[in-house]
Parts: sequence; C-alpha cells; structure tokens
Amino acid sequence: MISLVQLASEEPQNPLIPAIPELVIGLIAFVIVFGFFAKKFLPNINKVLEERREAIEGGIEKAEAAQTEAQSVLEQYKAQLAEARHEAARLRQEAQEQGAQLIAEMRAEGQRQREEIVAAGHAQIEADRKAAAQSLRQDVGQLATDLAGKLVGESLADHARQSRTIDRFLDELEQKAEAAR
Repeated sequence: MISLVQLASEEPQNPLIPAIPELVIGLIAFVIVFGFFAKKFLPNINKVLEERREAIEGGIEKAEAAQTEAQSVLEQYKAQLAEARHEAARLRQEAQEQGAQLIAEMRAEGQRQREEIVAAGHAQIEADRKAAAQSLRQDVGQLATDLAGKLVGESLADHARQSRTIDRFLDELEQKAEAAR
C-alpha cells in the first residue's frame, strides 16, 4: 500500500480529478454547509416564495374579479345606453305625434275662424244689400212720386198712400225678376 501511495505521489496528478481525501473532505463540507443553509435559509426562502405565490394568485383572483366587475359594469352601461336610446326614440315619437296633433288643431282653428269670417262677411253683405235695397226703394219711390206728381200736375203728398203704391210697384218688379230667373 505504501507503494501505491508512493506511486500516486510520483505520478503527475491530473488537475481535473481531485485527490480522494480532498474529495471526501469537500463532500463533508458541502453536506454541512447545505444542511446549515437548509436549516437556516430554506424555511425563509420557502416562506417568501409561498407569500409571492399567494400574492400572485391573489392578484390574479383580484384581476379576474375586477375584470368580471368591469364586464358587469359594461353590460349595465350598454343596457342603460340601449334604454336611453329607446327612451329618446319614444320621446321623439311623442313629440312628432304632438306636433301633428297641434298642426291639425291649428288647421281646424284656422278653418273655423275662416268660416266665421266668411259667415260674418256674408251677414254684413246681406245687411248692406238689405240696407241698400231699402235705401234704393225709398229713393226710387221718392223719384217715382216726384215724377208722377209732375206728370199729374199735383203733389202726391199723402205719405201712406205713396208708400203703399211704391211698395206694390216694387213687389211686382221683384216678382217679374224672380219669374224671369
């Protein structure tokens, strides 16, 4: 055995392969350091990683909840917008109907006023015609009496007789005019 150790010491050693005693000591040191780190730092590292995982999962859940809430708010907004559009269309329709009704009422009122004006005009014309006929009758009667008085040579001053004669004459003229129509 000694010879083996001597031979091993005499041969040049490969730098990539460590000596067995160093390998054993290194392995023991690694296990001690790893055990120390596993006891001291690994629980803290696991705790921090678990907190991060929970925070990320909680953030994802919060984001999903916020997205769900945003989606529901969007749905409500769309529903309100549709309802507002429907309400605006209904109000527009009502305004058009009221406008048409108002126009019809104004036309009816205008027609009624026109008919009143026309009726008042006809009544005024009829009253004026009657007044003119009465005035003409008196004037024609007066002229006929004066002319008859000049033809006869005496005054026909009896007003009642004069009026009856004139009325009878004018009535006969009216009857002849109506018969001619």
